[in-house]
Amino acid sequence: MTPFHVQLAGLIPTGGGEWVLILLVLLLLFGGTKLPQLAKGLGLSIKEFKKAAKDDEPAQPAKDEAKKPDPTGTHGTN
Repeated sequence: MTPFHVQLAGLIPTGGGEWVLILLVLLLLFGGTKLPQLAKGLGLSIKEFKKAAKDDEPAQPAKDEAKKPDPTGTHGTN
């Protein structure tokens, strides 16, 4: 199986000319006033995604806590 980075090698622009062309197309599509708003929104989205990914890591209980029996004998019921 081919590594992922090798599969995308032809799809990702690597030179300066490709980036300039992409920026010109974006400028034509969205205009000069919308591009800063789009960039800000993209940056906030990435920041929020990273924050959520960091906060979603499940907290693992300690091994001793998981094996202790319930001292009340109710097993979490009221």
